[in-house]
Amino acid sequence: MELQEVFQQAVANSKLLSSKPDNDVLLQLYSLYKQATEGDTTETGPSNPFDFVAKFKHEAWAKLKGVTKENAMQQYIDLVTKLKG
Repeated sequence: MELQEVFQQAVANSKLLSSKPDNDVLLQLYSLYKQATEGDTTETGPSNPFDFVAKFKHEAWAKLKGVTKENAMQQYIDLVTKLKG
């Protein structure tokens, strides 16, 4: 199976986890997904400075700047596999 196919399966599996991960893990999943599908963020941050959820999401994604899409896919796959464990 190609990396892209394994990644798509991991995305589907992430929605079937027996328990909801904590916020830090959810941010990690979000940022890895965005990096894997879109690459580096080009935004400077959310337009509303009081939208803290958007701010934390953007910061988590921005920390992955320079990580290749393939590497982000593999990290996402590994994290979902660990969570399913």
